[in-house]
Amino acid sequence: MKRLYLAALVFIIFVFAVSCGKAAVKKVSEDSKIATETFAVVDDIKEAYIRKDISGLEKDTTSEGLRAITGVMKTFDSAELNFSPIFVEIDGGNVDLNVSWKGVWKSGEKTTEERGMAVFVFKGMPLKLDAILRGNPFKYPE
Repeated sequence: MKRLYLAALVFIIFVFAVSCGKAAVKKVSEDSKIATETFAVVDDIKEAYIRKDISGLEKDTTSEGLRAITGVMKTFDSAELNFSPIFVEIDGGNVDLNVSWKGVWKSGEKTTEERGMAVFVFKGMPLKLDAILRGNPFKYPE
């Protein structure tokens, strides 16, 4: 009899432990999806800039956003850009992405290193870069 009670107790503890051990699956919020899309678009723009691929830039920018990049773009042999997202502000159809950036540009024998803060303004769906506020990382090397 004692063995039966002990076996039942072990079974109940086992079932309780297994049923309570599952982690709850949380849905991804809409803001999180938008922020993730914003990071991907910024990365695509950065890669297109490094490759000097204007058609790649056109794909992810509005006409004003393209002008913000190509209007200040200088010639370089190679470039490295690193963006660190700081803050994403989502307001209806507009997304502002604050980034800290660091870049190294090589042009001939000259190497230029710069860093700064920029605000990338995105509009529309799918998101497209519309403006760059503050320190534009695409205007180097000066």
